Amino acid sequence: MTNRQEGTESQKTPPTQRSGGIHAIFNETAASTYNDITTIIEAKIELLKIEMTEKIAVVSSMVILGVILIIGVAYLLTTLALLSGELLGHPFLGYLLVGLVFLSGFLFFSKARPLFLKNMIQNILLSVHDYKK
Repeated sequence: MTNRQEGTESQKTPPTQRSGGIHAIFNETAASTYNDITTIIEAKIELLKIEMTEKIAVVSSMVILGVILIIGVAYLLTTLALLSGELLGHPFLGYLLVGLVFLSGFLFFSKARPLFLKNMIQNILLSVHDYKK
């Protein structure tokens, strides 16, 4: 019986050596998991930056469209005031032309190509951060 017990003790020694191998595998797995998690977090931060630049581009395009609309309305009101003051004189034609240019720009960016201005502003903002679309 002592022979068998000695045999079992010698068999128990190799698993203890392998436990160091398992410990190394656990360390590698933990390090790999940590690296994967940091990579995922970095990717989410970059995605958040891109989403924020898109939102800023939308707000910027809305502000620009609002300014174009206000300028166009101001020129048309000035044109109508000069038109009613002069009845048939020529000074109002310049104001009318400028007002129509601003309003046509507003209509172009809001109706014909609504995403053009947003995409242009977004590309400018993304180029600041060195992103390619």
